[in-house]
Amino acid sequence: MEKVKLIGTPFSFFTYRVIWALKLKGVNYEYIDEDMSEKSSLLMKYNPIHKKVPVLIHGDKTICESMVIVEYIDDTWQLNPLLSIDPYDRAMARFWVTYIEEKSNSTWNVFCNIGEDQQNAIKESLEMFKTIEENALGEDNKLFGGENIGIVDIAFGGYAHWLEIIEEIVGVKLLDPHNFPKLNKWIKNFKQVQAIKDNLPNHDEMFVYMKNVREKMLASP
Repeated sequence: MEKVKLIGTPFSFFTYRVIWALKLKGVNYEYIDEDMSEKSSLLMKYNPIHKKVPVLIHGDKTICESMVIVEYIDDTWQLNPLLSIDPYDRAMARFWVTYIEEKSNSTWNVFCNIGEDQQNAIKESLEMFKTIEENALGEDNKLFGGENIGIVDIAFGGYAHWLEIIEEIVGVKLLDPHNFPKLNKWIKNFKQVQAIKDNLPNHDEMFVYMKNVREKMLASP
């Protein structure tokens, strides 16, 4: 059996996308912690183009970019499929994954900025949440994937944990339960899935880490 290794960082939402997929599939793997302030020769070897995590090493194959890795995992290990066998359902799932990938940077910009730039990012984030609330989640669906976790849940998963900490640090409530009842219900359901519940970074440790990151970003010219 080919060995599986994952190069990641402890508070990276992108790394956790891959961890969740591997856990849901029951795949044994070796985790290699990467220091992004001093990028290792291992990272440079396996991801020379972007020089970022996560990186999945499966035998002699290397896969980069979190959602590309997640789809590779889904195609390689059959347990707990993340994509439907129905072509239309697969297409719609990929549509929402692409939408999340394209729009989610607005929430990071809420974290990274102050003043007018932050206000613009808040507006963009709320527009994204409104679109997802009204169009991506069905009335009775527990998760984006229906009753079972799917690839869209993995793609949006950071909003179930990381967003809460961003809100605490910047003092802005983005996912208000009154305005976004479906998304708040989804967060609760998502975090109750055992593979997710058992694999979330420690809240307090991540709060300290992200607060320090924000302070450094805002202090830089």
